[in-house]
Amino acid sequence: MRIAQIAPLYEAVPPKSYGGTERVVSWLTEELVRQGHDVTLFASGDSKTAARLEPIWPTSLRLSKVLDPMALHMLMLERVRQRAAEFDILHFHLDYLPFSLFLRQSTPFVTTLHGRLDLPEQQPVFTAFAAAPVISISDSQRRPIPQAGWVRTIHHGLPENSLTPNYGKGEYLAFLGRIAPEKRVDRAIAIAKRCGMKLKIAAKIDRADQTYFDTEIRHLFDQPHVEYIGEINDAQKSDFLGKAAALLCPIDWVEPFGLVMIEAMACGTPVIVYDNGSAREVVDNGITGYVVRTEDEAVAAVGRAVKLPRRRIREQFEERFTVKRMTDEYVEVYRALIEQQETPAHRLLRA
Repeated sequence: MRIAQIAPLYEAVPPKSYGGTERVVSWLTEELVRQGHDVTLFASGDSKTAARLEPIWPTSLRLSKVLDPMALHMLMLERVRQRAAEFDILHFHLDYLPFSLFLRQSTPFVTTLHGRLDLPEQQPVFTAFAAAPVISISDSQRRPIPQAGWVRTIHHGLPENSLTPNYGKGEYLAFLGRIAPEKRVDRAIAIAKRCGMKLKIAAKIDRADQTYFDTEIRHLFDQPHVEYIGEINDAQKSDFLGKAAALLCPIDWVEPFGLVMIEAMACGTPVIVYDNGSAREVVDNGITGYVVRTEDEAVAAVGRAVKLPRRRIREQFEERFTVKRMTDEYVEVYRALIEQQETPAHRLLRA
């Protein structure tokens, strides 16, 4: 199958540090190549892939002094349009940007929606483009826009051997991700304090969240039980997550998926997550961690989570969240969309 993967330009594929969407695009692309498909990746020029790379800009926009990132994404869409006939399927990871242009051409396409969908201004967009086929990364992500052209929910998966499990007891509580209001690192700090445990924080601070960090969070890092490590890369995650007694995800928003949760499971580490967004779809209560609603429940869950069999957590990851499972489900969607697009004569010729 000739497949185009079209990634955001903000981060390289895979990202050098933080970047959930680009990381998933990389895992999917490499597994498609491994399975024998002919894959072209439209991405930033500093991306690394076994697929054919079609660079749009020399470096990821996070590392470039680009003031208008939308201009480069528009350029990428036009490049894809010009080459669309070369592919059997186009797979976009750009939210709703491709809808208008690619509904007006003949090559089948699909878009995975990686972000939040609960903003009121998104409603008329998905109503206007209800014919655009889209994939959700959790069932909960769909709820705000039932009118969208949903094809399937496909949970993320990561390479089975990308993270090394650790079956020891764990030495501290961990927080991994971004310092942002919706991620609630302040809750994690309070939970760890009440548990009498050290909290290690590996997180990036986006420019948009710098004021929030300076005014609401920075002073909390002065407490003796808190250790701020900063942003970490993939090579550091096995050690950071594997040595943790549990991962804290005290989210305060409709998390579309939460990649960090399955990264922890791959390391054998239990997850304690607040009951928002995809939490109940990803975490199996009492097996891979606990879903909680309050700080009191979170504190109690820490004591139970550290007793969960870490080998069983790893086994559940292998059963539910590998890149092979994810890729196989995407290939099924590709084939179905191609079949729908073909005329009876085309189907007969291909047979």
